[in-house]
Amino acid sequence: MRQFKIIVERHSDGFVAYPLGLKGVVVGQGDTYDEAKADVKSAIKFHLETFGKEVLDVDPPVIEAYLDEAGVEV
Repeated sequence: MRQFKIIVERHSDGFVAYPLGLKGVVVGQGDTYDEAKADVKSAIKFHLETFGKEVLDVDPPVIEAYLDEAGVEV
């Protein structure tokens, strides 16, 4: 069992989720937070089965993830 840090974004038409610390693109989606999280978990498993454990070889690994905002004049 390996834990992945997951980002979940809420959009007007649902939720999108993606993991940090994997090589390649892995995305899950759903109408609810839980659906998106379940979908991205399935996508991670599929990604590992398809491309092998080499996708875990990310250096340096993500230790923590933060969410913040930055105001920028546009």
